[in-house]
Amino acid sequence: MKCSTRQDDSTMGSRMRRGFIKACWLSATLLGLGMTAQASAESAASFPSRPVTIVVPFTPGGPTDIVGRSLGAALSKKWGQSVIIENRPGAGGDIGSAMVARAKPDGYTLILGVTGSHAINKWLYKSLPYDPQKDFEPVSLAVIYSNVIVANPNFPANNLQELIALAKKDPNKYSYGSDGNGTASNLSMELLKEQGKFKLVHVPYKGSSPMLNDVMGGTVPLGITGLPAAQPMIKAGRLKVIGLTTAQDYSGNHYPTIASQGFPGYDIAPFSAIFAPKNTPPAIVAKISADMADVLNQADMKDKMAKLGLKPMPTTPKQTADFQAKQIEQWEKAVKISGISID
Repeated sequence: MKCSTRQDDSTMGSRMRRGFIKACWLSATLLGLGMTAQASAESAASFPSRPVTIVVPFTPGGPTDIVGRSLGAALSKKWGQSVIIENRPGAGGDIGSAMVARAKPDGYTLILGVTGSHAINKWLYKSLPYDPQKDFEPVSLAVIYSNVIVANPNFPANNLQELIALAKKDPNKYSYGSDGNGTASNLSMELLKEQGKFKLVHVPYKGSSPMLNDVMGGTVPLGITGLPAAQPMIKAGRLKVIGLTTAQDYSGNHYPTIASQGFPGYDIAPFSAIFAPKNTPPAIVAKISADMADVLNQADMKDKMAKLGLKPMPTTPKQTADFQAKQIEQWEKAVKISGISID
C-alpha cells in the first residue's frame, strides 16, 4: 500500500490525513504480521534442517535417559536428521533445565523435562535458576510411568505390608535410596511413609544407576526409582519388587501396586515431556508436537515402551501446559508434607 498526503490546513483535511496515516500504519502492521507468520510457517515446514539436541537433565541409564534415547532415535528416523541426546545432570534437573531456558528459541535445543524439573522444583528450591512455566514453551508429553520400590533379594520383607511391619518394629533401622533429594522417587516414598506411619532413613543418590548398584550390592536394602531403570535387574533376579507407585502396572508384568497393598487411591505417575525455550515460534512447537504424536503412536514404539514399563502420552502444546499446571499444584502438597527445602 502506497501512503502519501498532500498539505491541507483545513480541519477536515487534518482529520482525513490522520485517518489515512492510521490506515497506512494498520495496513503495514498487518502486512508485517502476515510476512512473519508466513516466514514462521515456511521455517516449520523445513524443520529440522540440521541436528536437534535434546537435553536430558540426568545421568545416563536412568528412566529419563531411556525415554530420551528412545524418543530421539524415533524422531531422528522421521526427520532424517541426527537427534543428539546430551546429558546435563545435577541439582534435580535444574542445571540442564536452566541451560535450555537460555538457549536460542529456534527448536534446535529442547529439554526432556520431568516431574522434578518442571513441577516439583518450583516448590523445592528457594532459588530456582529458571521458571518451569514462564521460561519454556510446552511441546508434548512423552510418557508417564511407575516408580517402583525394590529390595535386595536377601531383604526379609517380600511385600509392602511386611516392609511396614519391619520398619515399625525397628524404627530408623532400615534405609532406602532414591534418585536424589526432592525427586519424584524421594517424595513418592515420603508420601507413603506419611500415610503408612512408618520410618525409613533416606539416602539420596545422584541418579538411579548408582543407587540401584548399591541396593544390589547390599549397601542399602531398599530403593525407589523409575521402573524402566530397575526392570532389567528385576528380570535378572537381582532385585525384587515391593510395590509400584501407580494404580496399574503399565509394563504388563503383574507387579504388585502400592494401592493394592492397603493404600487405595495411592497413584503417583512421574512424567517426562518435551519443552522448548520460551518464544520458540508456535509453528515449530506445533510441528515438533505433531511429530512426537506420530512416533509415539507407532505400534513398534508402543510395544517398546510397554516392555520398559512406560505409557506413551502424546499431547498438544495446550494439553501439555494444562497437565503441567495440575502437576505443579499436586506436588506443592507433597513437598510441604516432606518438609524438604533446598537452598
